[in-house]
Amino acid sequence: MKAIVYKKYGSPDVLQMEEVEKPAPDENQVLIKVHAASVNAGDYRMMRANPFLIRLMGGLLKPKDARLGSDIAGRVEAIGENVKQFRPGDEVFGCAKGAFAEYVLAKEANLALKPANRSFEEAAALPVAALTALQGLRDAGSIRPRQKVLIQGASGGVGTFAVQLAKSFGAEVTAVCSTRNLDLARSIGADHVIDYTKEDFTRNGQRYDLIFAATGYHSLSNYKRALCPQGIYICAGGTMPQFLQAILLGPLMSSKGGKKMGSMGIAKINPKDLVYLGELLGAGKIAPVIDRRYPLSEIAEAFRYMEDTHAQGKVVITIV
Repeated sequence: MKAIVYKKYGSPDVLQMEEVEKPAPDENQVLIKVHAASVNAGDYRMMRANPFLIRLMGGLLKPKDARLGSDIAGRVEAIGENVKQFRPGDEVFGCAKGAFAEYVLAKEANLALKPANRSFEEAAALPVAALTALQGLRDAGSIRPRQKVLIQGASGGVGTFAVQLAKSFGAEVTAVCSTRNLDLARSIGADHVIDYTKEDFTRNGQRYDLIFAATGYHSLSNYKRALCPQGIYICAGGTMPQFLQAILLGPLMSSKGGKKMGSMGIAKINPKDLVYLGELLGAGKIAPVIDRRYPLSEIAEAFRYMEDTHAQGKVVITIV
């Protein structure tokens, strides 16, 4: 079978398509024929080993695991003897290591049935980005109806899902993005939009119950100033310094009985949330924004586009 591998860290030029052995599932695994996958920021960070911490975990001089990708949608080809939820022929989506390949192995708990009325490409756009948005808003942010919620980085993969999910929870949503993305933010449900090239939301006097930063670049003190007295700031994306500030300084800057500052950490893959997102997708309550589609053979171009351009929503890799 064909699969994308990278045997050294670097630019998209390190991505190579190779013929590799088709895997076979063990007793707890599902073999999936992949129809579509999607690219996440974590994929090109792994490719470049940036931040350097990736080398400490995944190989100092070269990757220990040459596979890339996690978001998949496809059809079940075979199952292990202990798998109970799926059968060959089922259409599924979820997460699997080495998503950029014709076949992948996945844990049963990392999959859910794909809505029959939605495409493989739409389903493949969901997993990591939509889980990050859902868990950041619901679990870390304790979102509630009628709250004033601000989504920073509202036009990216996580941000476009965050806007839609916040609306599904009954919030009043303000989307922060660049000039070219204002209409997109309105089209996916934002009640208000702020062009960050013209206005700094941390200094305009508005206050929010929840600030969800899918892409963050302000200081924690500026975010705190933009919160209501009992508001919550959640860092879900951005640079490593942003994450470290939220993790290390957030608890110190949180007020007892008042404002809370912190990071949501990494999204947790679980079947309950995947099923929930699949139901929302099937019902039309969320819809992935797919910027571009690339065949597997052009994955290097897909990565270049992701790195060089602020993609609107997701970039999808079509495999079948």
